[in-house]
Amino acid sequence: MRERAVVDLSRLPLHGFGTSSVTWWGTAAFMLIEGTGFALVIAVYLYLMSLATTWPIDAPPPDLLPGTLVTLILIASLVPNYLISRWAQAQQLRKVRIGIIVMSLLGIAPLVVRAFEFNALRVNWDTNAYGSVIWVLLGLHTTHLITDLVDTLVLAALVFTRHGRTPRRLGDVQDNAMYWNFVVLAWLPIYGCIYWVPRL
Repeated sequence: MRERAVVDLSRLPLHGFGTSSVTWWGTAAFMLIEGTGFALVIAVYLYLMSLATTWPIDAPPPDLLPGTLVTLILIASLVPNYLISRWAQAQQLRKVRIGIIVMSLLGIAPLVVRAFEFNALRVNWDTNAYGSVIWVLLGLHTTHLITDLVDTLVLAALVFTRHGRTPRRLGDVQDNAMYWNFVVLAWLPIYGCIYWVPRL
């Protein structure tokens, strides 16, 4: 009979943080796919701009105020988002509970301003190619804001239950914080394309 090597894995943790978590890798893959989607739409935007004799086409540049307010809210949210990621890693549940409430409010705030942002574009989605592409850019990012807000609200509910004390759930909070960083960083080139490129 051949001898078999046996390894006792019973002492390994059931869930890890960061790159030790399968969920982290899944989130990273989602960000790669979605980032590629954003890049493709920005490429379409730049391609259409290169074909047009004037840009924007038959429309004034968008009103800066709503988009800039969204940008400021998103940038400000990076501080509590960083903290909640650290607290989740350290398994400081009380701080995570406070942080997840703050992040839920900071997820709602840009969506409230975003409701006014579509009118501030000063062009309809079906007016011309310029209108279509900036509505798609803004719509895609709005979808990501809503998606992350729903995820944050679900986690907010879970961390106030007995499930919130588990390392797996705290790892989910950390992964959600990483995804929010992506949502914020993805907005910056979109903000530049929508609001500043037409002013060049």
